[in-house]
Parts: sequence; C-alpha cells; structure tokens
Amino acid sequence: MQLEALLQHIGDQKQPPVERWDPPFCGDLDMQIRRNGDWFYQGTPIGRPAMVKLFASVLKREGDDYFLVTPVEKVGLQVEATPFIAVSADRVEDTWIVTNNLGEQQPLDVAHPLDATGDPDNPTLSWRRNLPARVHQNLMYQWQSWALEQGGLDASGRLWLDSGGQRFLLAQT
Repeated sequence: MQLEALLQHIGDQKQPPVERWDPPFCGDLDMQIRRNGDWFYQGTPIGRPAMVKLFASVLKREGDDYFLVTPVEKVGLQVEATPFIAVSADRVEDTWIVTNNLGEQQPLDVAHPLDATGDPDNPTLSWRRNLPARVHQNLMYQWQSWALEQGGLDASGRLWLDSGGQRFLLAQT
C-alpha cells in the first residue's frame, strides 16, 4: 500500500501540458543546461531553485532540440547532455523511486525505463514527456551493488535490475 500511495502522490504533481502546445518558434534564448544540471542565463547561473523548476516545467523536446514553451511562444535553449540528472533512488516494495537533481520523483518502471545499453558511460532514464535524465554514477553503483546482492547476474554475464515489474539491463560483461 505504501508504493501505491507514493505513486499516487507523484502522479498528482501536475505539470503544464506542453505536449499539447505547438506555438510558433520565437528564436533562441541565451540559456543553457550544463552537463552537471546547472541552468545558466546569459552566462550567469540561475541561482533560484524555484525559477529553475518553473523553467523545467515548460521544457519540451523535439528530436534533439529543446525548447521552453507556453501556449503562445516557443524559444530554444542549449542542453549539454540531458536536462535532468537522476541522483538518488529508494526502493519501495518492488519499485525503485528515483529522484532527480530538481527534487522531482518518478518510478523506475515501464513508463520510465532505464537505458544503460545505448551509451554505457551515460545511462539514461526516461523522465517525463520524452525528457531524459542522465543517471549519476553513484546511483548506477548503488543499483549495480543491489543487483549483485539480489542475484541479478545471469549466466551470460548480464546484470539486471528489477523494478516496477520490469527487468532493466545494467551492464553486460
């Protein structure tokens, strides 16, 4: 029951429906999300976490490009790696609940899968609305240790992590 309540709480954290908005492109902003997750505007760090969370709530990805959108305008920004970083996770019942660098949470499950095979040095988690979160190295170590302790290494040398009723490949030797 604890997992069900937590997933309900996560689902109740509403985000603007940017996937339904298709306003005209208004140009690029001098805004950047750096590899370490810091947001910059005109070369200056955005120091207010509430402002970063506001911008992140209207972030949209189209192909390899990222935009901030409202119902009436769309502006481009640069993302060095991924817009989010998955920094920690807690196991609740049979599911890992992952927290990103902005304090947002998502379950590791079929709707938010882990991809550790595309680029083994930069595994990603599908966060929300087609936005990836790079999995921090410390979190990968945590998951690998957990998987080894739970017997997640198969005869082929692949290491698996179970979460949310799914199996995710962590590593292949």
